[in-house]
Amino acid sequence: MKYSLEELSAIAVDCGYKLHINLAPELLKRVYEALMANVVERQGLRVDRQRPIRIKYEDIELQEGFRADLIVGERLLIELKSTERHRPVHAKQVLTYLRLLHLPLGLLMNFGSPTFKESCKRIVNNHKN
Repeated sequence: MKYSLEELSAIAVDCGYKLHINLAPELLKRVYEALMANVVERQGLRVDRQRPIRIKYEDIELQEGFRADLIVGERLLIELKSTERHRPVHAKQVLTYLRLLHLPLGLLMNFGSPTFKESCKRIVNNHKN
């Protein structure tokens, strides 16, 4: 089934919410990444983990070592954290990845936050609903 970007986002947010309320906070990020990828895949969606991100400019192409935590359905970026709170650099990281990957929408999920409402941030890159 082909999902809209907003449907992909809703599924990912729902999966993240369930993980957030069912797991103890402040586990290592890799635990949340592995589990999040698995629960999203169980929804019938394709998930790529740790996809390399290239930098392209004119005739220059660099392999700088950036990696996207999760890409869902080739259209949605999910960046995961396990910190006490979001920092401005986290949103900047997601926007950078969105621009380099030419993706319209990203979710920043922080599993170290006390509540999921604080945890999940939606970041857009020229996305039109």
